[in-house]
Amino acid sequence: MPGFFFAYNNDMNTSTNKTVSLVLGSGGARGLAHIGIIHVLEERGYEIRSIAGCSVGALIGGIYAAGKLGEYEEWVRGISKLDMVNMMDIAWEGGGLVRGDRIIQKMIDLVGDRQIEELPIRFTAVATELDSGREVWLSKGPLFDAIRSSCSLPLFFTPVKFGENLLIDGGVVNPVPIAPTFDDHTDITIAVNLGGKPEKLESSERALVPVDDPPPSPGRFRQWMNRMKTRLPSRKRVDVGAYDVAYMAFDAMQSTIARQKLAAYPPDLILEVPRDAARTFDVDRAAQLIAMGRELAEANLP
Repeated sequence: MPGFFFAYNNDMNTSTNKTVSLVLGSGGARGLAHIGIIHVLEERGYEIRSIAGCSVGALIGGIYAAGKLGEYEEWVRGISKLDMVNMMDIAWEGGGLVRGDRIIQKMIDLVGDRQIEELPIRFTAVATELDSGREVWLSKGPLFDAIRSSCSLPLFFTPVKFGENLLIDGGVVNPVPIAPTFDDHTDITIAVNLGGKPEKLESSERALVPVDDPPPSPGRFRQWMNRMKTRLPSRKRVDVGAYDVAYMAFDAMQSTIARQKLAAYPPDLILEVPRDAARTFDVDRAAQLIAMGRELAEANLP
């Protein structure tokens, strides 16, 4: 499938590797692709024993670890944009637009109020400590407290109070959290990166025009500017709002960090979803995104 990337360690013996540490990355609605990937893993006989998740990866991974992915999938496949709007409880103060209490309560209604240490699958949610910028691993306590902390998208969701600290989205520091799986006794580690190379590369692959020296005089400046206009590619006017810019910038930042993390700590397999596959809040496209994850996994998993 165009835009998808797959890699695996050549030393991996696919005939014996059945137990899996699954790393689910952050990326908003694109994370619904995690559901399709999990289904294919199960169908092909893999046993998921450990999950580390960030943001939407923590949400999907935590719900799966609690054994309620089917209930969540049924609900999310039927959701509309209006349903999402109705669940947005505006925060009039507190560092974000939305408190997120209604969304979390809906998840608790679907899954139950679970404790992480009681789950049948080892689970870690990754968040970011706002003041220090440190990565925080949440592997015990209330499941949805950990998920809400990991999903606290800057500007949109209010930060979560954790002791004396405030926690925000784990994607700020580690969009694909491999490290929590290091001491797992599983056969392979599979990572899903939602910040893969965009499918639409026309704008990102345009050559930049280098500027070697500034023009020395106003007259020559005008001549230089005219030359630059002829060398720059024509562009259609694009109207984006302030929050679109913020989310696109956050996506680009996460994608860069993810590449660095995956290069430093390469898993056995990497599945990548293009970061332009869906916008952050395109949850109403659940069926399409779940199918995308399934197709990606079917094409690339042993």
